[in-house]
Amino acid sequence: MEQFHVPVLLKETLEFLNVRPGEKYIDATLGGGGHTWAIIHAGGKVLGIDQDKEALEYVKSNPEFPVPNSRLVITYGNFAHLKEIAAEANFSQVAGILLDLGLSGYQVESAGRGFSFRQDAPLDMRMDQTVETATAADLLNGLGREELAKLFRVYGEEPFAQALARAIVRQRKTGKITTTAQLAEIVSRVVGKRQGKIHPATLVFQALRIAVNDEINCLKAVLPQAQELLKKDGRLVVISFHSLEDRIVKDYFRGQAVLKVLTEKPLAATPEEIRINPRARSAKLRAAEKTVKE
Repeated sequence: MEQFHVPVLLKETLEFLNVRPGEKYIDATLGGGGHTWAIIHAGGKVLGIDQDKEALEYVKSNPEFPVPNSRLVITYGNFAHLKEIAAEANFSQVAGILLDLGLSGYQVESAGRGFSFRQDAPLDMRMDQTVETATAADLLNGLGREELAKLFRVYGEEPFAQALARAIVRQRKTGKITTTAQLAEIVSRVVGKRQGKIHPATLVFQALRIAVNDEINCLKAVLPQAQELLKKDGRLVVISFHSLEDRIVKDYFRGQAVLKVLTEKPLAATPEEIRINPRARSAKLRAAEKTVKE
């Protein structure tokens, strides 16, 4: 599993899902299967969903996940359509649902995906590369200056949003911006060094990825569906990686009369986990329990 992705907050996820033998669980962001593997080995039955077909193929070829498997159902799809996907797989009234909203290590490191500024690659950033939707390059080269600034400000919370938008529009006059290296160089030139360990291009890459994959609207769409699919006393666990997602989850949990919030403050990774898996540094876990049968 570690070849694909190291699952974050694994111990905490299992604790808050309260995995019980024989019960049904949904891992709506299967990724490399690390969380799913642990749920199965704790006795649960899992519906694993992912919109990244490379992730699905990895799990299917992993000898620890023999397919078919009576305790694992693997399905392609976007969790924005969770109710429909779950109904087709006969997963209703489930005991727990997990949403891990981060990128897998494989996606970050994969040369052709364009998620990372650490290696030169085409600016794609689509989670699902089988759909004909706009890529990050399409947005960078097609949006106007104010549209770019708003994208960086809202989805990246980027303080240099206006300056970056101006720099990108100037750069486009000499040719399209098509690679991660080109974009990272522009951002570094405008922003310079940031405080701490964050790379200058982190927030811009985050904003583009969120926009390309419509991540905020998908998150808003899945939360009520997940709540409906839970049985009484079922648990919903969400792991987010930036404040915009975390606020949406926090506000949703607090606004639902049928949900009991189990984490007044989000759980973060321990220093030991961050040392082993630096990607866990920004992870935040929130959990809630359904208190009534709907």
